[in-house]
Amino acid sequence: MKYSLKTLDHVVEILSIKMDTCKVFTLTGPLGAGKTTLIKKLLKYRGVNEVVTSPTFTYVQQYATGKGELFNHFDLYRLTSTNEFQEMGFDEYLYQPNSWAFIEWPAIIMPLLTHDVCHIELDYAAEHERIVKMK
Repeated sequence: MKYSLKTLDHVVEILSIKMDTCKVFTLTGPLGAGKTTLIKKLLKYRGVNEVVTSPTFTYVQQYATGKGELFNHFDLYRLTSTNEFQEMGFDEYLYQPNSWAFIEWPAIIMPLLTHDVCHIELDYAAEHERIVKMK
């Protein structure tokens, strides 16, 4: 499906519905394809009031809503191994009750994502348009 910043709300609504069955969302695509932008918009839609930033240097940022929902936003671009992810205790964040994980650059930890996973692929369609594929 093609979308732009003007039609991003439609993609966010679809993803929010998918949260009923998916606890973990992987986001793949080239640099600048809109992974963080999509997560920011989705978390705002779900009631996160704080500023959502990319966890590029911290690996993970956590956000909560007034409804007790917890969102873990990972950026694993700099991660070197699955063991590193586990040694930092991040695997414990993946399937906590009433929580969801959004993982940018997930390839290195794919073996840990065993159930309730939705894969989101983003790519460029044009300068101001993106393509999103959901599995």
